[in-house]
Amino acid sequence: MAKKKRKKTSKKYISHIGLSLILLATALIGMAFIPISGKDGKQILYIDNNDNADSVYEKMSVFCKPYVMPLFKTGSALLSYEENIRTGRYEIDNDGALTLLRKLRNGTQTPVRLTIPCVRTMEQLAGFLSHKLMLDSTDVINSLNNPEHCSQYGYTPETIPALFIPNTYDIYWNTGWEKFMKRMQDENRKFWNEERMSKAESAGLTEDEVVTLASIIDEETSNNGEKPDIAGMYLNRLEKGIPLQADPTIKFAMKKFHLRRIYNKMLDVKSPYNTYRNKGLPPGPIRIASVAGIDAVLNHTDHNYLYMCAKEDFSGTHNFAETYEEHLRNAKKYTEALNKRNIK
Repeated sequence: MAKKKRKKTSKKYISHIGLSLILLATALIGMAFIPISGKDGKQILYIDNNDNADSVYEKMSVFCKPYVMPLFKTGSALLSYEENIRTGRYEIDNDGALTLLRKLRNGTQTPVRLTIPCVRTMEQLAGFLSHKLMLDSTDVINSLNNPEHCSQYGYTPETIPALFIPNTYDIYWNTGWEKFMKRMQDENRKFWNEERMSKAESAGLTEDEVVTLASIIDEETSNNGEKPDIAGMYLNRLEKGIPLQADPTIKFAMKKFHLRRIYNKMLDVKSPYNTYRNKGLPPGPIRIASVAGIDAVLNHTDHNYLYMCAKEDFSGTHNFAETYEEHLRNAKKYTEALNKRNIK
């Protein structure tokens, strides 16, 4: 009787252990595959060069469910993640602990949708890129100001803004600077297709010169419909050897982009970008030119205008003129409108 009782007891213990193991396995599987995030919506985890396992866990703790973290750490130890941390931008939605662990260990990132902005200076571009990608703004601006670095891509520090075409690109957050520049060069070559290159040649301009003129036009107006007319006017002046006399180049030369009026005393500023003192185009773009601006130069309007002046209604468009006398009348109307509004 005793033996039978011991057998029944042993079977009962084994049954309990088996059930416990099943429940434990079920719990582990559930914890592994239920969403790790305790917050609504997608979360972004950034891992940079300075991160270690502890700092990664700390970043995760902001959005992870507390009871899932021990499982994640256990899995990290088993899969040696702590010795294989990879930088990147990781999007976390309905990921379970094991799914996220595999994603981090394999470096499976979600790219950044990066739109190159039409900024006025390379310092502004460097600041923008450092906020969007794992890049240091100081390193970026030093590179863009370095003639040797720019020459690797066929540019100078003055013409380097022409490299950047302001479209939207999918780029990994931890893309290195040289790889980023190579990507921009590839995108630039795609942009300058045979049709655009042919139109630039017909206008008597190089690609960089097209972008330089486009950058001035972009500063003159945000009205894309008027840009081909402005382009035609400036091309007429270039053809006749007349200085462009573009006010935006004065602002750029003085680095005073907030100016709303340009006075005669400002026109003598000593700078190669001063198109009142110097004939032809400035040494390079005065901003990253828009695609609309570039295409306006390539598809410029043929007319006889040599002058333009902002309209007195402050619509952002211009009055055009063929003669200087007509231009003076237009300028008088605009000056009177400025004075009436007390715009200095």
